Amino acid sequence: MESSLESIGTLQYVLDKYSKIWSWKISGARAVSMISRLIPEAWYGEKEDEVIVFDNAENVKQIKMMMERYPIDVLSKHVWQRKIIDIRAPKPAIKPIKHNLRRARAGEQFRGKLLNFQKEGLDFLLKSSGNALLADEMGLGKTVETLSYVATEKHTFPVLVVAPLVTLKNWEREIAKFLKKKSKNGRISESKTPSVTMIRTGKREALPKADIYLINYELLFKRREDLEVMGIKTIVCDEVHNLRSKTTQKYKAVKILAAEKSVLYRIGLSGTPIYNRGSEIWPIIDIIQPGLLGSFKEFCEYFCYVNEKGKAIVLENRRTSLRNQLLKHIMLRRKKSDVLKELKDKVRYKEVIASDTEYYVDELKKIWERLEEDRKPDSQSSKSVSYQRAIQSERQVAGIAKLPHVINFVKNIMEIEESVVVFCHHKAIHRLLHQSLQEFSPVSIIGGQTDNMRQDQIDMFQRGESKLMIAGLRAGNVGINLTRAKYVLFAELDWSPAIHRQAEDRLHRIGQKNTVFAYYLIGAGTLDDHVADILVDKSYEIDEIMDDSVEEFENKTKAEMILAQIQDKIRSK
Repeated sequence: MESSLESIGTLQYVLDKYSKIWSWKISGARAVSMISRLIPEAWYGEKEDEVIVFDNAENVKQIKMMMERYPIDVLSKHVWQRKIIDIRAPKPAIKPIKHNLRRARAGEQFRGKLLNFQKEGLDFLLKSSGNALLADEMGLGKTVETLSYVATEKHTFPVLVVAPLVTLKNWEREIAKFLKKKSKNGRISESKTPSVTMIRTGKREALPKADIYLINYELLFKRREDLEVMGIKTIVCDEVHNLRSKTTQKYKAVKILAAEKSVLYRIGLSGTPIYNRGSEIWPIIDIIQPGLLGSFKEFCEYFCYVNEKGKAIVLENRRTSLRNQLLKHIMLRRKKSDVLKELKDKVRYKEVIASDTEYYVDELKKIWERLEEDRKPDSQSSKSVSYQRAIQSERQVAGIAKLPHVINFVKNIMEIEESVVVFCHHKAIHRLLHQSLQEFSPVSIIGGQTDNMRQDQIDMFQRGESKLMIAGLRAGNVGINLTRAKYVLFAELDWSPAIHRQAEDRLHRIGQKNTVFAYYLIGAGTLDDHVADILVDKSYEIDEIMDDSVEEFENKTKAEMILAQIQDKIRSK
């Protein structure tokens, strides 16, 4: 390129207004004239001397040829540099993982038996050198596969497990169940288990030497420096979607620890690594294999567009490409239908039930009156805080408005003497459900319980001592097994489709011998339908990236199901 010449135009990576496809925009009379000869399929832009070119390898090659002869100003340098690299060096810098998985044999330190597909999961971890994202659907045994890996691979101890608080007790149980103690001289003790230190306080103090450290995400930032000196070899991030935001303290703490020289293996576990938007996958991959998806800016320029709220959404025509990139280099994703042929189906129903619309409308007026007060110039309230408070208030009012009909629905199910799990969101709704259904002696999972109390309630339900479990959506959606039941009812809706899937899969997992029936109770005349529509839109993006499949609708805005991946029947009343 003759740099002494004046630029003949500009090159920019843009989302075409009409086709909604990311394309190259060439501006400038001479540049447009030249590219039109090279690429006849180019189409005119919005302005004069502006042309739009579809983004594919052949067109990029033609643009590159033009730029080698004429000076052009590149306005999207990061993404263009990636395109040049793709053309000149098609082989990725990171070697792909071979997916012809075999049934690997666990090391002597592992006790117990792996199912055949779990042996293949172990093989995947071995082939990925322990830097991988296990994204199998919930209930397939990612914890067991991880423990088999640390018992098989060399130099994996000490291990740091970072997990939600409610799952730490389960990790402690699984370690005692599946791992044998290995002494310094290499001898295996059949009767002993690895030493475990569970970190339960944020106070800075020296940690004892241990084989495995357990800590929840909220404490990690405070205890990071204590852990840095322990020579951690393996970091396991359970429910790794907790790291989906790169601005949080827990993300920064894990990022620092994962970069320590002593760390050899980094494993992320989550059946739902994407909660709301596809771009949430970048921070997770950045910890496990930094650089695989480029910088966040490069990732967004190539894979995403920015919606009206400023959120990065993965483009529809890029979702399969992103999924393939993940599967090729870092992610193992299997569905229950792929590996558990004996597991029965999961069927979702949408149930529109009555609600007290008079009460709902009256309460809604009060909410908006308060919001208007908060919006006044002399108000001390933050606008964003006021808005969030109004939304939460509406959700609780909607829950109360339909509560009598939710209770009737639960009683109708209980009449056939089946075990039932009811999920709700607000503590007030949880309390009212518990009070109104006392005749069934319900057990509960709710935020604030001790580990022992929580486990006692689960054990009572699993033993059949109570046939009704009332659980908080975010307190009971991970780390528990509720296979005793085959009916799950959602008395309230969460904003994230991943929360619902996790809750469903407390029942729909290994050990479940029946078809699981999930009922989503929608209050007539409330904003439940609006929330459902939001969940559907989020689910389209998630499903395409994770599973390369979505349910097609003629009109997405009229989709009424809670989850986008609707493979089940819908029963209308």
